[in-house]
Amino acid sequence: MSENLVLKEPRTISEDLPEVGPIAFGLWRYTTENLDEATELLETAVELGMNLIDNADVYGFDWGGKGFGACEELLGRVIAASPHLRDQIVISTKGGIAPPVPYDSSSKYLRSACEGSLKRLGVEQIDLYQIHRPDFYTHPSEVAETLDSLVDEGKIKAVGVSNYTPNQVSALSSHLNSPLVTTQPEFSVSCLTPLRDGTLDQCSAKGITPLAWSPLAGGKLATGEDVRPELVELLNELGERESVDRAAIAVAFVLAHPTAPIAIVGTQQKERLKKLAEATSVNLTRDDVYNLIEASDGVPLP
Repeated sequence: MSENLVLKEPRTISEDLPEVGPIAFGLWRYTTENLDEATELLETAVELGMNLIDNADVYGFDWGGKGFGACEELLGRVIAASPHLRDQIVISTKGGIAPPVPYDSSSKYLRSACEGSLKRLGVEQIDLYQIHRPDFYTHPSEVAETLDSLVDEGKIKAVGVSNYTPNQVSALSSHLNSPLVTTQPEFSVSCLTPLRDGTLDQCSAKGITPLAWSPLAGGKLATGEDVRPELVELLNELGERESVDRAAIAVAFVLAHPTAPIAIVGTQQKERLKKLAEATSVNLTRDDVYNLIEASDGVPLP
């Protein structure tokens, strides 16, 4: 068989952080009121090697949550009840969305957001703190100064961004003393934008780790709804060949890029987590990934 492109090895996103698995556990829908259930979910993720835990202060504002901060609070309760888990996970959270104001990365707000996250999580330091979405009306020098101060004070260990364009990443990086270690775009076989807008090229150039949100296109690649029939057919064919379901093939596609992305999966079902973890057993060749891109586009590549 031709060379397997799927990168299954652990990722190093920062010299200051432990290695993390190629698949991360996302907490956007971590809204159960059952502490035992929440703990079992986290323990399952850790057992499967999904030790990067992706959270945000705004998670819980929807998806059945009780409101702003709810998913951080739940993770904090889990850690308080099972403190041994703290050393087994790398906590990533995000700030900068301030309902009803869309985005606020001003120094005053960002500092208060970070300190609020620390309190809800019940930890002394956040491993990876990311700006959730760019605030067009805060100069990147102000954002950088705030992030550097939070690092210097020991409140956060590493910094990243989410939903930033490559130019926005460059602008922020130019003012930061701390290295920008992650960028979090939407990336899946149905959303190929990072391949073409310079995001992954910049990751290659700067050594930034891409964290791919919605690698299953909001679940559509698992259900097959609103997805090109030829893409569903090819995912099914590859799944049959590799003895996994098509969702695992979709996750493996994300893991195949040479920048070694981390795919963030958000299912809140233990059995689905186990199925998605099978993506690391998948072999995808160059033919496979390009066939998937063409099936997604609906036209041959030039």
